[in-house]
Amino acid sequence: MSGLTISLFWALLFIGGGIFLAYQRASLRTATIATGVAVAAYAAYTLFGNGSFLWLLVLLAVLGVMIVPNLVEIRREKITKPLLAIYRKMLPSMSDTEREALEAGNVWWDGELFSGMPEWDKLMSFPAPRLSEEEQAFVDGPCEELCRMIDDWAINHEIGDMPKEVWDYIIEKRFFAMIIPKKYGGLEFSAYANAVVIQKLASRSAVASSTVGVPNSLGPAELLLHYGTDEQKERYLPGLAAGTEIPCFALTSPQAGSDAASLIDTGVVCKGTWQGEEITGIRLNWSKRYITLAPVATVLGLAFKLYDPDRLIGDQDEYGITAALIPTDTKGVEVGRRHNPLSVAFMNGPTRGKDVFVPLDYIIGGPEMAGKGWKMLVELLSVGRAITLPSTSAGGGQAASYATGAYATIRKQFNTSIKNFEGVGDALTRIAGHTYIMNAAVSVTAGAIDQGEKPAVPSAILKYHCTELGRKVANDAMDVHGGKGVMMGPNNYLGRPYMATPIAITVEGANILTRSLIIYGQGAVRCHPFVLRELQAAADEDQDRGLLEFDDALFGHIGYAISNLARSFFLALTHAKFSRVPLNTPTRRYYQNINRYSAAFALASDFAMLTLGGDLKKRELLSARLGDILSSMYLASCVLKHFEDQGRRATDLPLVEWSVRTLMYQAQESLHAFLLNFPNRPVSWFLRFFIFPRGRTYKAPADELGERVIDLVTTPGESRERLSQYAYTTLEPGNAVGKLQEALELAKEHAPLEKRLRQARKEGLIDADYLGLQIAEAEKAQVLSKAEANSLRNFHEKVSALLDVDDFAPEEFLGRAQEAAAPVSKTATEKKATRKKKAKKKTAKA
Repeated sequence: MSGLTISLFWALLFIGGGIFLAYQRASLRTATIATGVAVAAYAAYTLFGNGSFLWLLVLLAVLGVMIVPNLVEIRREKITKPLLAIYRKMLPSMSDTEREALEAGNVWWDGELFSGMPEWDKLMSFPAPRLSEEEQAFVDGPCEELCRMIDDWAINHEIGDMPKEVWDYIIEKRFFAMIIPKKYGGLEFSAYANAVVIQKLASRSAVASSTVGVPNSLGPAELLLHYGTDEQKERYLPGLAAGTEIPCFALTSPQAGSDAASLIDTGVVCKGTWQGEEITGIRLNWSKRYITLAPVATVLGLAFKLYDPDRLIGDQDEYGITAALIPTDTKGVEVGRRHNPLSVAFMNGPTRGKDVFVPLDYIIGGPEMAGKGWKMLVELLSVGRAITLPSTSAGGGQAASYATGAYATIRKQFNTSIKNFEGVGDALTRIAGHTYIMNAAVSVTAGAIDQGEKPAVPSAILKYHCTELGRKVANDAMDVHGGKGVMMGPNNYLGRPYMATPIAITVEGANILTRSLIIYGQGAVRCHPFVLRELQAAADEDQDRGLLEFDDALFGHIGYAISNLARSFFLALTHAKFSRVPLNTPTRRYYQNINRYSAAFALASDFAMLTLGGDLKKRELLSARLGDILSSMYLASCVLKHFEDQGRRATDLPLVEWSVRTLMYQAQESLHAFLLNFPNRPVSWFLRFFIFPRGRTYKAPADELGERVIDLVTTPGESRERLSQYAYTTLEPGNAVGKLQEALELAKEHAPLEKRLRQARKEGLIDADYLGLQIAEAEKAQVLSKAEANSLRNFHEKVSALLDVDDFAPEEFLGRAQEAAAPVSKTATEKKATRKKKAKKKTAKA
């Protein structure tokens, strides 16, 4: 061999071998031994061949650098200890609320994506979520019946509340008790069943889904189940299950929305009179707003700051945020007034309390839980935030997909279905694709919750992205429907959901805050394999133990960073074609794409934290873009898992491909924007070399793929049904979505007859321009039989009825204006009074 060939061999051995070891995440000891063997071989070649002594010295120096960290005692004393001292000085300040938020929930698939080397078997081994027989019966029975009972126009426009029979049915069938165990009279449903019920209700009515969703999410029942005393559980849970108690939870106040630490609602421990006796209790003062179910609630969950100036319950003056349950008939409690959230008439309003004195045992969990209210809330949000609002958006998306696909087929302009126009088709593609993403995210995450996970970061991802995707779906559906969606009235099935869309954006953490501060701000520390361990080690008061922990985490972190450099570069160069994936199916390339961006994301995260430190959380747009990358990978993973969970149906592949390609293209563009705006330009250039060595090569979905999605959502079939699996699509007089499906099926059935009409007109057998006259002429000319003509007339009468919009007499607007001036819904007030009377009678009997 020539000298050049031999030199190339050694270069490939050391460089390629180094990349291979880093790519495979070999341990420090393994990498040192392998390097030592290679250096020894080169030394022998140098001594007995033509090797370079200069390069041998360089290689020996590298080997020496690798050997030192293997000498653990020396490493800790000479390297780790000084670095730990520097690290402690660099640590950013962290509030108690931030710390408790970081400790909430656990790390699940989000941690794998943050690792840069996701182990797909961990995700794919989770069982597909399924409804039990009891849960399926509830969805097919009471849930379906409740949807049938709902008249959304009457609720929102005429009554301003759900009718008494609807409220009674909700209570009778224990819709408020889905999360309450059976021993207390509840249904004890799975998280997945909870999500399915909310999806079906949301496809029918935002009022119904909100009313049912809140008691089964972050509310008194959930707080009691996790933190309540046995006495509190026995006191409240049976009533909450039976519906004699209506719950709400009051957190938001005029001065404190997303910044819960700024609460000015107070509770002061003091002496007072309670039921004729002097006791130690709490005097509460609060002003809350935006509280769902507050106008009709009988029991109020309340978040406030607890103070004990006289130290009656301990040695602290201030305990911090505390949660308590307050019966709304307690003296000084004000409920009943309502907000009007975008004219969507679910029960939402303010509550106030002035000098409300209650016993200490009203604190959820008793006095020992004083000051632990924020911890309770963020723990429960790590689960609840992944279900109610995302499911509401998914249900709305399913209804919009089902309705808009049919509408775009039966609605014609320029003698063709509007679905055939590319602009409309583009909107239909987005509607279907975004709905599929929401369905996948809700199904997979709810299934994980049922397996015991408490996915804090994924719950924030779902809250933000599902509600944003829901907004996009609503906008696209409105664009396709045009005036049909704008003109309000009993025939408008789209306008009210469109109006309700922004409501979900604002609650359980406003979306702007969730994207810019929570998803990555929480994920960077919570999901990173080493950062939280480093923080905890640095904060450990036991210096020796802290040094040991920090040393282990630090050198693990260094190896992790080197590995991500190698993985990011190699996967980008090869388009990840050689990375391991769990399945050899048509979707395998998408798993590999996620592998690639997982490594790139981990690399970018490490350098962002290293160079910006505590300032990263102030760089909200950078944090938001990193959060977008993590979110895109998580949602794409859910899409792939959902496809497997549903039986890997080949007909669904266009939806899967469009969804994953869209999400991963967004990940690429977010990473590009992150690098463009990274303040340290040399670091940005360095990262770009390793992340995009071949440039930005990922492409958005092609138009041809979009056409396949359009066919899927506008043609009756299994894929269209699966996409809207839990929407209320029953064919009955009050359900426009079901009637649109009927019209879509009739359109397919009558397509040959319409084609015959067009041919007859082309041949001059009929002359009329108007469809009704065309049918008559065709029947007369025996182009159509009498039965065919009647069938075609009947079909087009149904289409005309569906395309109709409402109009009103002027006096109807005047009557509505007078009704709007009325203070509070009588239905709501009367219901609340009735429930209180029942509760008092029950207490008296007991």
